[in-house]
Amino acid sequence: MRRGDSGINCLLAIDKPAGPSSHDVVGRVRRALGERRVGHAGTLDPAASGVLVVGVGQGTRLLGMLTLDEKAYEARISFGCETSTDDAEGDVTITRDVPDRLRDATFATKAVSDLVGELDQVPPAYSAISVNGRRSYERARSGEVVELEARRVRILEARLLDLEVEGDGTPVWHVYLHVSKGTYVRSIARDLGRSLGSAAHLAWLRRVSSGAIGLEGCLLLDELESRGASLIPARCLDPIAALGFPFRSLSADEAADVACGRRIDAGLCVCPDGTIREPRKDELVSLLRDGLLVGVWRRMGDELRCESNFSAGIVGTGGVS
Repeated sequence: MRRGDSGINCLLAIDKPAGPSSHDVVGRVRRALGERRVGHAGTLDPAASGVLVVGVGQGTRLLGMLTLDEKAYEARISFGCETSTDDAEGDVTITRDVPDRLRDATFATKAVSDLVGELDQVPPAYSAISVNGRRSYERARSGEVVELEARRVRILEARLLDLEVEGDGTPVWHVYLHVSKGTYVRSIARDLGRSLGSAAHLAWLRRVSSGAIGLEGCLLLDELESRGASLIPARCLDPIAALGFPFRSLSADEAADVACGRRIDAGLCVCPDGTIREPRKDELVSLLRDGLLVGVWRRMGDELRCESNFSAGIVGTGGVS
C-alpha cells in the first residue's frame, strides 16, 4: 500500500460546521483517516453549514457521477441592507427602509411561496464562477466590478418557517428552499429584498439535503476526527443509493470478466424502486460483488461496457451482493 493510502474506499456525508471551507473539511478528513485521496461534491461557503458529500479513496471517482441536481436549504434572510457578498460576511453596500408589511407573517408566507418557479438568476460577484480563467471572487476582492451573466435556475419549493423581528426592528425571515443545482441562495435573498421594495442579504445558511442525501446520514467532523476509520463500516453512505442507478449483482465468472474490462450480457437489473428489468439503452448500471461496488457500466447494444471500475471495491452497499 502506498504512503497515504488507507485502504478505505467509500462515500461519506459530513455535517460541515460553519467556519471552515469545503477544502478545509477535505483536509481534516484526510488527516482523520490517513488517506490522501479525498474530495468533495457540491461546495458550501465557509459561513454555511450542513450536508457535504465526501469521497474517500476510490470513492472520489464516484463524485462526478452523483445525482446532486437538487438541494434543500434552511436560510435566514435579513432585511434592510445589501452587502458586497450578499451574505453577512460582506460590507454593507446599500441600506433601504423596511416596509411594515415585511414584518407581517401572512405577507411573508405568500411572498416566499411566490418564489417557486423558473427564473434567470445573476450569481453573486463573490462566487467561484470562472471569468476568463480567474475566479469571480478573486476579481471582486481585487476591486474589479464583476458582472456575471444570469443563469436559468428553478426554485422547486419555498416555505416560510418563521419570522422574527429583532430588537432594532429588523425583520428576519427563516425559510426553507428546495432548488436546482447552481442556484445561489445568496442571490435569492438579495433579489427578494429588491423585489419587495427594500434590501436584504443572507444572514445564515444550512444545507439540509444534497440530492437524496440528508442530514440524517451525516457524520460530525469532530466525531470522525476522534474515532477515525472505526466509524466507516457503520456510517459510510450506500453508494448504490447515492448514485441512484439500477444495480446488478455479478456471478463469479462475470466478476472475472468485469475485472478485466471484458463486456458482459446486459442481463437484468434492480431499480431504485425495487422493480426488475433490463437496463435501457445508454443507461448506467452499478455492478456488485461480495457486498462491494466494483463498477459502473453502460448498456450498449445487448451488452454492458465499462464506464468505470473500482478494483478495491467501494464499501457501504448494505450487504447486497
